[in-house]
Amino acid sequence: MSVPQYRPARLFVTEKQKSFAPVISSTPDLPVIDWSGVGQVAPVLVGAGSGSGLPTAEVVVITWADAEWAAMQHVFCASGVAMPYADRNNGSWSGWTTYAVGLSKTTVSGWSYWGEWRLVEVGGKRVLLWKSNTHLDFPGEAELTAMMQMLVREVKPGLVVSIGTAGGAMVGDHVGTVRAVSAGTLYEKGVAAGSWPEWGNGWSAAGTVLHRTGFASLLMPVPTTEGDLQGLVTQFNAHYGTGYSIFDLDPDGLNNADTQPKVVDDSGGGTSLLTTPTFVVGTTAGTYATYACIEMDDAVLAEVCKGAGVAFGFVRNVSDPVQSAALPAEMQGSWGSAVYDAYGFYTSFNGAVAAWAALVASS
Repeated sequence: MSVPQYRPARLFVTEKQKSFAPVISSTPDLPVIDWSGVGQVAPVLVGAGSGSGLPTAEVVVITWADAEWAAMQHVFCASGVAMPYADRNNGSWSGWTTYAVGLSKTTVSGWSYWGEWRLVEVGGKRVLLWKSNTHLDFPGEAELTAMMQMLVREVKPGLVVSIGTAGGAMVGDHVGTVRAVSAGTLYEKGVAAGSWPEWGNGWSAAGTVLHRTGFASLLMPVPTTEGDLQGLVTQFNAHYGTGYSIFDLDPDGLNNADTQPKVVDDSGGGTSLLTTPTFVVGTTAGTYATYACIEMDDAVLAEVCKGAGVAFGFVRNVSDPVQSAALPAEMQGSWGSAVYDAYGFYTSFNGAVAAWAALVASS
């Protein structure tokens, strides 16, 4: 059994989607970060220490797909050097350690380790960075729950923050919008929306660099252009044998990034994101618009953290905005996947910067 290619807010990626590799021409590097602009310094790399287990840390920051990992690596580990667009699909980074201790001997075929980690110091706190190899879609909820329990048990964090890409849920959130929340709701097929389980807590990014004047200078506008988006449409139609226009695929222009990336902090309040173990997508009809975004892991983490008394938060970036309600469901997912492939690297950069800022007290 092969490991399915991971995408935000998807249960699976079809073979047709896997074979589509859209190309854009505007691909600037992720920039060198000037931390002094907000009176801070870059995260500091910390040695791993001795022993085969995980080190303890005050915070665990988790990410998932390769583009998200590349952005995490850049922001938390190597912000002094620009990162090229070609690095977005790297499957490994120097200095990270693969972790499989305690993994069951009867695991799912194709899944052999929990994830990879690296230790840094951010704002005086020890932070364990974790690139998960364990998802709700694969190998499944039981394994994802066990991974989170393992991290809580071994690292002993006071806070867990999940970061990365997500599907849009709120009509009006352009590609690259970042939303921070402190609650997760788990979608259950066949159950009325108001009855879905939700886990929230009081973690808040108030009083951090996220709200400091000048924070926006650290962000990078997602480099969408009219030519590249039209090019995506042309490539999409050729690959899928369709005849859509940009107005069919993106009727509200949500795939044109904002000139200044939007970061919305709803942490500490009642806003929740939606975690889906099946194919669910927000649409221009307002489907799931009461949620901050749609992704595929965080509510499971929230349940574990809530039970263990560990604070948690989610800082998610919209890599594929809400989809046209007029499109067939398969085309909604396919277009969202194409936009994610093209721009998830850039949306993840701003999400990682926002997550860093939410960990550092504003002086």
